[in-house]
Amino acid sequence: MNIENLLSLIGGLGLFLYGMTVMGESIEKAAGAKMRSFLDFFTKNRFIGMLFGMLFCAIVQSSSATTVMVVSFVNAGLMNLVQAAGVIMGANVGTTITSQLVAFNLSQAAPVFLMLGVIVTMFCKNNKVKQIGEVVLGFGVLFMGLSLMSGSMEGMKESPFVVELLHGINNPFLGILIGFVITAIIQSSSVTVSIVLLMAQQGLLPLWICFYIILGCNIGSCTTALLASISGNKDAKRAAMIHFLFNVMGTIVIAAILLVGESWVEAGIRRISGDNIGRCVANAHTFFKVFQVIILFPFAKWIVKLTYLFVPDKAVREKQEGFQLEYIGPVSVFSPNTAVVEVTKELERMGHIAVENLTDAVNVLMKPEDKGIQKVYETEKQINYMNHAITDYLVKISQSTLPMDDMKNIGGLFHVVNDIERIGDHAENAADSAVLRKEKNISFSKEAEAELLEMLHRVIKITNYSIDMFSNNSKEHLQEILDLENGIDQMERDLQEAHVERLKKGKCKQEAGMIFSDIISGLERVADHATNIAFSILDEEPEE
Repeated sequence: MNIENLLSLIGGLGLFLYGMTVMGESIEKAAGAKMRSFLDFFTKNRFIGMLFGMLFCAIVQSSSATTVMVVSFVNAGLMNLVQAAGVIMGANVGTTITSQLVAFNLSQAAPVFLMLGVIVTMFCKNNKVKQIGEVVLGFGVLFMGLSLMSGSMEGMKESPFVVELLHGINNPFLGILIGFVITAIIQSSSVTVSIVLLMAQQGLLPLWICFYIILGCNIGSCTTALLASISGNKDAKRAAMIHFLFNVMGTIVIAAILLVGESWVEAGIRRISGDNIGRCVANAHTFFKVFQVIILFPFAKWIVKLTYLFVPDKAVREKQEGFQLEYIGPVSVFSPNTAVVEVTKELERMGHIAVENLTDAVNVLMKPEDKGIQKVYETEKQINYMNHAITDYLVKISQSTLPMDDMKNIGGLFHVVNDIERIGDHAENAADSAVLRKEKNISFSKEAEAELLEMLHRVIKITNYSIDMFSNNSKEHLQEILDLENGIDQMERDLQEAHVERLKKGKCKQEAGMIFSDIISGLERVADHATNIAFSILDEEPEE
């Protein structure tokens, strides 16, 4: 093997990986948000979820990306483990579409796809059409890379050193190990199987050893999801473990069958696939995956239960010092398709914490005591932490390749986190007033206390409606929010006027009056922030 063959192989592999990445990211960017909603809808039934997982993975061209998305869904509480098991099993079948495409040998048409993709991406101004052009471009680059690799391997078979080295892979367990290691490094079983397919076509690898390398690829493909689940919750870890157990169990069963009846399996594959050795490898990849699903799908619930042995309820992840996020973690791998979902869930959690803290703050203002005041201050620190952490994460994901619909929502999410943080500030202001009231022994009239609690009740109601509207992307409570906002505005004016009258009649002390006025003004502004949160899902502000 000369240096030209080696460089051609490396360059071809680079083009193949880049083309696959461009194609997958372009599809996710163009339709990721819609596909995510379909995934959420179709996974209510485990069997339908499996079929959709198969289709989704066939489109995205990556079981790793699909599984990472599933892990993110489970982490966000949008999917249970049984539903996740169906999608993961389907994704394992869908990923075989890449090797099937490679076996068709479309390299001759690659320049056409390449040129067409370049023309569309360079000269078309419509973003959606441009995204389709990027998919076509990625497809062309992928097959140009395959053409280069195929040509370099044709030169390799003339090298005695390479031939002897590859023929030295005559141990089934060594084949499994090689498939596992290469896939774990490349992070794509589709790429590894495609390389094996090309080697088999050039006569560099016998068909029987390809079977075992494919089995190793199955296990190696689990590494991405396992990495993505590291900082997730227990169920996210279990979802990744489902993927791992499914592939390990399937590999053990198929390896046992091959060790007993390898010649029969090879004869059957050749009979179905004909003389095309590449088609034999691609079909073997598909048949192995389908067989895994057939034998393991009925035991999906048992596999889910088995994950509890590996990730027991007692095995709570180590707590970091200070505060931490629940749905967003310092992961090295994340799914762009679910990044906005995770932020939304984290903002929903932050919103409920802020609402609870506001309630506590006003209640402690009514009956000032040190323990309650300190609790409000501690919760405010948590809200400030979440504000900075979520904002940093939003900056990070805004620089990633997100689905187009999600990218449009990033600006609104920045505003929502700011509005929730401001609600937290008003709770802190109420705690400050409680400290002042306690220190100076300031008393409120029963009438003032009743008015404050009534206004708090309305403000909490509109804030909960707004958080629900934002987190569920639903306009169900929109009119109620508008009515409450108008009512709270009018109530604030009425209470300020009534407060002035009490001052004039000497029913209220000036210091108490100042606190009362500040608190009802703050509550009115909280209602404004709540309305902003609700309107963040709308294209334009509705008419009142």
